[in-house]
Amino acid sequence: MNGACFDRLAALHNGQAVSRDRVPELPFLDLRTAILEGVELGGRLAAFFGRKTASGGAVELVAVLALDAEGQLYVGRATPEGASFPALTPECTQAHLFEREIAEQFGLAPEGHPWLKPVRYPPAGEGRSMPSIGVADFYRVAGEEPHEVAVGPVHAGVIEPGHFRFQCHGENVFHLEIMLGYQHRGVERALVGGPTKRTLHYMETLAGDTSIGHALAHCMLVEAMSGTRVPARAHALRGVALELERLANHVGDLGALAADVGFLPTAAYCGRLRGDYLNATALLCGSRFGRGMVRPGGVGFDLDPARAETLVARLDAALRDTRTAVELLWNSPSVQARFEETGTVSREVALELGLVGPAARACGVERDVRQTFPSGIYQFTQLPVATADSGDVFARAQVRWLEIERSVEFIREQVQALPAGACRAQAGAPAAGRFGVSLVEGWRGEICHVATTDASGRFSDYKVVDPSFHNWTGLAMALRGQQISDFPLCNKSFNLSYCGHDL
Repeated sequence: MNGACFDRLAALHNGQAVSRDRVPELPFLDLRTAILEGVELGGRLAAFFGRKTASGGAVELVAVLALDAEGQLYVGRATPEGASFPALTPECTQAHLFEREIAEQFGLAPEGHPWLKPVRYPPAGEGRSMPSIGVADFYRVAGEEPHEVAVGPVHAGVIEPGHFRFQCHGENVFHLEIMLGYQHRGVERALVGGPTKRTLHYMETLAGDTSIGHALAHCMLVEAMSGTRVPARAHALRGVALELERLANHVGDLGALAADVGFLPTAAYCGRLRGDYLNATALLCGSRFGRGMVRPGGVGFDLDPARAETLVARLDAALRDTRTAVELLWNSPSVQARFEETGTVSREVALELGLVGPAARACGVERDVRQTFPSGIYQFTQLPVATADSGDVFARAQVRWLEIERSVEFIREQVQALPAGACRAQAGAPAAGRFGVSLVEGWRGEICHVATTDASGRFSDYKVVDPSFHNWTGLAMALRGQQISDFPLCNKSFNLSYCGHDL
């Protein structure tokens, strides 16, 4: 499917690093054309961000296109002239949040962007140069009967801050606007100058429920930039840890969906079973969230035969109980009545927005990094992609259940046939002047890390795209035409990250 647009860009494999000079510098209009033509040919924007040039003056824009059909990444860069550039969003909806972020961070205006407001709520007193729309300018539906309902940013319990504003007519939602960024975390800025002793801590807490996914994406970059070869045993153990993380979160989500419709048997069962899967991760590395497991060069903990046997036995028991709990969901007409045709996102909208993970696969989009951009153990074994086609809450729940079954089978196979040898190689420091991209299929979807090293081998820039960044707009679209009372259920069916977005 290769076209002339891809010839202007540099081709990379997932987890590959090249000399930063190999990333072609194009006139911005040429880069824009290459992106638009690439998306038209089936590519998608995995990342699009700004960074200061070496001189510290101009802003350089970097694009990473993912071509799923070929398992190939294409990268290019450009420095727009002046304080603006022609927006991609009117022709490529996937770019809308990326361009808003660029405008927010650098004051570089995408001319023609249809709704240019900040992606993240700025800290008090911090000057921003967003071109026209202010922080508090929300979309409004005109007329006497429509009304607004505002939720957050402070929520009950331990929920992180985020503001949701509904434009309604009666109980019917016309539009949902989502405002995030209240945490002002500054993680990406803190990564510049690394890697340091703190870098892995930042990775494991970018999104605390995705410690394995983000740590793995980072370690892939460091290994590519340093030329480190990871042992086969470590690849297998990394895959086991990643799938355990998927299991714990998917089971927890199914329980939470049951709770949102008042179906307490499955909610109670899955609440306990999530703990069983978390404890399986603790058996592997001592941390229920997998911290300390993934390290540059391999893994921090090996798995001896006795613990391997215990792990398989625990997973088999947990899967039996999970199947019982989930079958209660599928066999309850009242639950299915709430799940089916609620929060529907069409396949066309999913492709237009660039949705990833279970949210995309529930719309019939076969998008899974483990299959399209395999790395590590996934190069040697294949998990079937779990999809559904209705794009509603039921489909998102069903995809989770299918992935639970397949993840348990994958872990069982890997643990029972672990390669012999070391579980970690000595990782060197990243080389100077390197550019790399890594993708990992986290439990929410595609995690993308992009980094460049300077002349001393330190990160001169580091970009993280959590799957939630792609999918929050999908939640907004799922609410259109729904009852406002369906919001908790729709929100949980996506279960997106606030802290993974607020970087």
